Amino acid sequence: MLPHSRRAVPFVLALTALVALPAMNLPLPTDALAPVPGPVPLIKLEQVASGFTAPLLVTHAGDASGRVFVVQQSGQVYQVHNNLRSLYLDVSNKIVFACEQGLLGIAFHPDFANNGWLFVSYTRSGDGASVLARYTVPNPATGVPDPTTAQVLLVQSQPFCNHNGGGIAFSPVDGYLYWAIGDGGSGGDPFNNAQNPTNLLGKMLRLDVNAPGGIGIPPTNPYAHVPGYRPEIWAFGLRNPWRWSFDRITGDLWIGDVGQNAYEEVDYQPAAWAGGANYLWRCYEGLHSYTSCGTPALGVPTLPVVEYDHTNGCSIIGGYVYRGLAIPQLTGAGVFLYGDLCSGRIWGAFGAGPARVGVQLLSSGLSITSFGEDDAGEVYVVNYGGTVAKVVAA
Repeated sequence: MLPHSRRAVPFVLALTALVALPAMNLPLPTDALAPVPGPVPLIKLEQVASGFTAPLLVTHAGDASGRVFVVQQSGQVYQVHNNLRSLYLDVSNKIVFACEQGLLGIAFHPDFANNGWLFVSYTRSGDGASVLARYTVPNPATGVPDPTTAQVLLVQSQPFCNHNGGGIAFSPVDGYLYWAIGDGGSGGDPFNNAQNPTNLLGKMLRLDVNAPGGIGIPPTNPYAHVPGYRPEIWAFGLRNPWRWSFDRITGDLWIGDVGQNAYEEVDYQPAAWAGGANYLWRCYEGLHSYTSCGTPALGVPTLPVVEYDHTNGCSIIGGYVYRGLAIPQLTGAGVFLYGDLCSGRIWGAFGAGPARVGVQLLSSGLSITSFGEDDAGEVYVVNYGGTVAKVVAA
């Protein structure tokens, strides 16, 4: 089953309106389009690999090897290099592959070339709990992970099979590992998990995986010493953060958060922020009130910088700020690329800070499940149908 699947919607061309963050009392602002700098670049996709089963992610090891790694929801990781593909890791015996469950994320340690640490995020067989684990690759340059080195670092129970999130990545600014977990599933967050400080559901976590024992709490986490709050929490109020990333140049955080019934959103956090953002689910869906919960008391209320409604798609797929060289019009411009599972559209968020405008760049016709980067900062698109393509200039 497709992750985050909903009924397909018609292709209707529209711009996504973007707004400045509102005042703390959260009156909904009037949408205001930011100017698009210069002509909109033309892009296309060039297929680079195929034959995968339910792929959900493509990433790199940060070791300048030129390899990319494709993650399958069914539990396998393949490495692709010089048009050759080989099995890198298989955790299918540890996971449940159903609904929106499976192998959901991998991240290579910033010092992977020396320590060989690979981190994985999956839903555990038996109870469907979200698990963060570490593997060691004895020979990082040419070897594969040693299955006997698997160490479970953190577990969060899941009440339903959907909205697991599961993306993991290291910040290029502080070096900590971030892990995004969905609100626990069902619909409408029935237990209000995303606004509950006592569990990890509906949160972005920040973890020190260099600590003794394999995991620790960064002392600068906003709730590291606050009674009644899980100290791992970096941000609140996420529904199903499906694909998110750090800008490799600035360290800014970009999150694609899947909506409930009507709106999809992109959330943004500058690298200079000290954590504690509340992205407001389930009080808000996008820029629009969802329940009568008003302004949450937790964290700093933070509305999205981009939203689109369901005439444009049904399930956002977060991407990357383009920092490659294949598309000169985007290089250095700080444009965040993102897409939609159902419509296959790809947009770029143009502008600066919270003043963004979403511009459709391509209608791909694919069931997009993820974007990815290689060592050089080039961006890839993952199609649930089994292919991986590179984004290039048309």
